[in-house]
Amino acid sequence: MTTRSAARRGTSSRSRPKKRSAALLRGLTAALEDIKAVDVKVIDVRSLTDVLDTLIIATGTSDRHVRAIAARVIDQAKGSGLRPLGTEGEREGEWVLVDLQDIVVHVMLPRVREFYALERLWEPSPGADGVGHAAVPLPERG
Repeated sequence: MTTRSAARRGTSSRSRPKKRSAALLRGLTAALEDIKAVDVKVIDVRSLTDVLDTLIIATGTSDRHVRAIAARVIDQAKGSGLRPLGTEGEREGEWVLVDLQDIVVHVMLPRVREFYALERLWEPSPGADGVGHAAVPLPERG
């Protein structure tokens, strides 16, 4: 849950049920796999920011695929009873951001993902002395 939505609801992101968040994350990663998203990374950023808990980065093969992946993420969230706070970039389809409160999903074309290199911003560099978190393995389906 973002700081702004936590303030609006009078709750903190730490007070929400962990089971719901874990189930949503499993559902999202399964949806990304089903729609053939490429190079999906799930990054735990709780120790780095209070704004969100998890960052998901995925690649689509074309602008149409990027939009379809983002639409599938939104459908999965709504099916789990969570309405996205917002989306950005759907019209262009080069980089679509879906804000799901505790989880933010970035879906990009390969050249856009390479240029912005979000993983390098959120993951520790090799040899870092314990700052940040490495990517979290995708949850098992089932």
